[in-house]
Amino acid sequence: MLGANSFAGRRKSLYLCLAFAAAVICFLNLIFLTRTVDHTTLRLPGLSFFRPQHKHLEGTYARDQHPISDLMNEANRRWQQYEQSRSTSFRETVAKYRETYGRHPPPGFKEWYQYARKHNVHNVDDFQQITGDLRPFWAVSPKEIRQMAARLQQSPGIAGVRVRDHKVVSHSEGWRVETLAAAVDRLAEYLPDMDIAMNTMDQPRVMATYEDIQNHLQVEESTRAIPEDAADQFTQGMDGFYNEEAGVNEDLDPGWFSVAGKPYMDFAKEACPPNSPARGSNLTLQDADKLYKSSYGDFVSNFTGSSDLCIVGPELGDKHGFLFSASSNVITRKLLPVFGECKVSVNNDILFPANMYFLKDPRYVYNSKHDFEWEDKTDSLLWRGVTSGGIQVEDNWFKLHRQRFVRMANATEMDLEKVSILSKDSREQYQIVDDFRPSDFATSYFDVGFTEAWGCIPDCHFYEGVWTYKEPKAFSEQFKAKYLVDIDGHSFSGRWRAFHQSKSLGLKATIFREWHDSRLFAWRHFVPMDNQYGDLYSLMTYFIGLHPSASEDPLPSHGPSVPRHDFEAEVIAAQSREWAHLALRDEDLEIYLYLLLLEYGRIVDDNRDNIGYSGDGSELDHFDAQHPFPQALQPLVDG
Repeated sequence: MLGANSFAGRRKSLYLCLAFAAAVICFLNLIFLTRTVDHTTLRLPGLSFFRPQHKHLEGTYARDQHPISDLMNEANRRWQQYEQSRSTSFRETVAKYRETYGRHPPPGFKEWYQYARKHNVHNVDDFQQITGDLRPFWAVSPKEIRQMAARLQQSPGIAGVRVRDHKVVSHSEGWRVETLAAAVDRLAEYLPDMDIAMNTMDQPRVMATYEDIQNHLQVEESTRAIPEDAADQFTQGMDGFYNEEAGVNEDLDPGWFSVAGKPYMDFAKEACPPNSPARGSNLTLQDADKLYKSSYGDFVSNFTGSSDLCIVGPELGDKHGFLFSASSNVITRKLLPVFGECKVSVNNDILFPANMYFLKDPRYVYNSKHDFEWEDKTDSLLWRGVTSGGIQVEDNWFKLHRQRFVRMANATEMDLEKVSILSKDSREQYQIVDDFRPSDFATSYFDVGFTEAWGCIPDCHFYEGVWTYKEPKAFSEQFKAKYLVDIDGHSFSGRWRAFHQSKSLGLKATIFREWHDSRLFAWRHFVPMDNQYGDLYSLMTYFIGLHPSASEDPLPSHGPSVPRHDFEAEVIAAQSREWAHLALRDEDLEIYLYLLLLEYGRIVDDNRDNIGYSGDGSELDHFDAQHPFPQALQPLVDG
């Protein structure tokens, strides 16, 4: 009898526990469903993106009338299309490749696919940057490309990596090329013989004319074919590679010339379409702005367009150090096989993941132990740097991009009395306010400044009394701020990947392009900023909020007022971090480099029109069954 009573008591306790657990779950679900993020996926497996008490970021973005809300929703829509269009088998991957590019995948593609899948590639299709960079070279004979790659290694500012018999057998000296050689060596067993001519300068090198590139692209398109009997192997024993004993073809002239210190757009315009603003079209600056800015508020709506020099070059020509007074800039009009870490829209360099990402330099590497949860970060926008980015002399320094940014964002050095922002009126509508005084806002929320003057001619004496220099902040200390700005120096910024990996929100203004641009979605993974910085205060008052001082006037209708959108900022930061752990990993660098070198190996192969993977992909059906793709990320809550 005692045993029966004991069992009944335990059963009653079990029911009470289950009822309590159900009540807790219902309560948490009620909390979750009252949060607001439109079509925003935040499934964060294995990653600590959660608020204290394990509250997920779920729900729908606040549906106010601010144009940023529409930009975020549009970015989410485009990203979902991207996410849902991924191939999920080798069969699909090769079929999509042929449909997209009109060719077989290159030899070794099957092995690359297996390598990528075993290393958990998230999107096996997203490598269009590679094809875009290499397409024009189909109009150049393979042997000429090989000979030029060998010849280039004797050019100033160009280093070489040489692959023979599936090994890196030699390379030039210098940390950049040594870092690339080490990365290539890890993949060399899969690669054919090749010479890689790598740019060791900060600035890109190749700028063919628009007309030449269009002719090359027409040739490429005319040569597309999908032969049934294509050989899935590279050609052996070709000549024209770099050979120290035999020398190189000295008759090949790379055609280098210096544009250092000269207006870059004077040369860049020749790489633009005839009807573009850079070539003197009838478009006004306002019309050009409409090509990449929102119709209301002047926010960047097309991030690619915001860095297209054919559109923005005329306005930025004397406002960016690279365009106005680059310290070392040597280019050619010839289409040369130069591998580079970055380029601007008019360049034809072949992009590869920057050496800085492979190098593990502590100045650029993210370490989660130095990061903070969003609610523990300060409501501040942080930037530190030196006065680099162009040749600085007494009568031009104030035009350069970093100097303009600091003078706009540092209250001590500010030269702005008024800026435009969007303010919410008594009717809940956003209106442009042209007379917002930014000084107090910058004092309260911006931590921006130079740490030292550097790169001046003949010296930096003219900065005396101009800057109040700030103490440097170690990279590990910067993640205390919620908002991190990334702007150009001499060229691209090596910090951008780390900003994505962090729990802070990155704001980006740049004219440079990198290997990963197609897989990063502005307004979902970061906040784009115009290179003229006219949107800075509209952006930051949107996220941080702005309310009129009660001592001045308690009525919002009598002063600029912007609701705080901290949750939206946190969501973008979380989505950025999630995505970086899926698409910007160390493994993704090697997966990209591996396919790039296979494609390049085909371009320099004498039989390139008759080689490639010609199968239907069925031989990897069993492999795909054993290595299923991760499911596409889905919205947690329908809109």
